[in-house]
Amino acid sequence: MYVQAMSAVGGGNNGTCLVVEDSAFDQEKFRRIMARSFSNMKVVMAATLAEARDRVKQMRTDLILLDNSLPDGIGANFAVELSEDPAHADIPVIMVSDFPTPFMYQKAQIAGVRHVVDKSDFGARFIHDALKARQKRKPRYGL
Repeated sequence: MYVQAMSAVGGGNNGTCLVVEDSAFDQEKFRRIMARSFSNMKVVMAATLAEARDRVKQMRTDLILLDNSLPDGIGANFAVELSEDPAHADIPVIMVSDFPTPFMYQKAQIAGVRHVVDKSDFGARFIHDALKARQKRKPRYGL
């Protein structure tokens, strides 16, 4: 299993993007998209849901790119978990999957996921939209 430690993309830090993805190839794809269009954001990799849970507890997370099929569980279930936690409910989540299914769309809708995107269609426009929407929202629960 490929596990990537924390790494920053570009200089400065204007937020943190957590990429929850177990494929080294896809991690690199997301890293390149972030470097090209969001070089001021720190990018942190997690290859499992357990690592992702640790990361969101340890650091401020401004965006999550989430695969659905992970070695230790289903990304859509993690999105629901985040949405039910007042400390993390306002983090925009973009689900990026090889095979989006109706079940995944349903779970994503319940969790308030911003976008569900096939990996082959994923691009910076989805990140721009999620970050723009976050700036317009006021945090829930006074957080």
